Amino acid sequence: MPSLIDLRRRIRAVKNTQQITKAMKMIAASRLRKSQERILNARPFAIQARRVLHDLVGRTDQTRHPLLAVREEKTVLVLILSADKGLCGSFNTNIVKAASQFIVANSDKKIVLGLIGRKGRDFFLRRGYQPAIDRVNVFQHLTFEDARAIANMASELYAEAKIDAVYLVYNEFKSVLQQRLVSERLLPVPRDEFDKAEVGQHAQVDYIYEPDADTLFAQMLPGYVRTQVWRALLESAAAENAARMTAMDAATKNATDMIDALTLYMNKVRQAGITREIIEVVSGAQAL
Repeated sequence: MPSLIDLRRRIRAVKNTQQITKAMKMIAASRLRKSQERILNARPFAIQARRVLHDLVGRTDQTRHPLLAVREEKTVLVLILSADKGLCGSFNTNIVKAASQFIVANSDKKIVLGLIGRKGRDFFLRRGYQPAIDRVNVFQHLTFEDARAIANMASELYAEAKIDAVYLVYNEFKSVLQQRLVSERLLPVPRDEFDKAEVGQHAQVDYIYEPDADTLFAQMLPGYVRTQVWRALLESAAAENAARMTAMDAATKNATDMIDALTLYMNKVRQAGITREIIEVVSGAQAL
């Protein structure tokens, strides 16, 4: 049976851990709010870009742009978006599991990895993979330049025919309690992608383009790819913060339950000690 000193020390340690988990929950909640705002602010630009590109599709020769070229998928680049830190529940485990399943499902192809985030990178490096794109500490201060750099590297590899397709694997933010694993193709850009756009009444507008439609389409399409990468990064950042907030909330509640259980056990030990001392006193008095 542990002594009272050991139990008090353990309760104190659990309380200190509880303070840490509370602080981490509050920080994650604050970052989640900012991440949600960034996603909402990015959506209007993405929608309007789709509207313009939707109109340009009917005015240009799409076969001339390298990002629309469709080839047999022999070499595939997989961009895996994980977190740089842990303590976020099953967030990183789910990403690694989904990426591993994608690799197994495409075992007949040559898989090239683009690892965004320290946790995913460390996992695949330990298994002998050498990434073509390696970026860590991106989510601490996430900017559009990070998305631009990642998208540019992937686009260059595709345009030079070093790879035949690019896929994104990431966690999409649905709500605080729910994230959805997404595995979607980034390149080549599906030609029917813009037909699904939320074009609305603006689809009927007859735009006048300067410069010409072909030049504008060639400039906007890489920007559209960057926007897709930026959206995936924002979704992953928000999903990570939500997962961490949920995990730290559960850890705080578990710490409270553990403190209550340890306190009850400590009181029982203390009462047992008092009872034993009383019995010893009474027995000694009777012996005299």
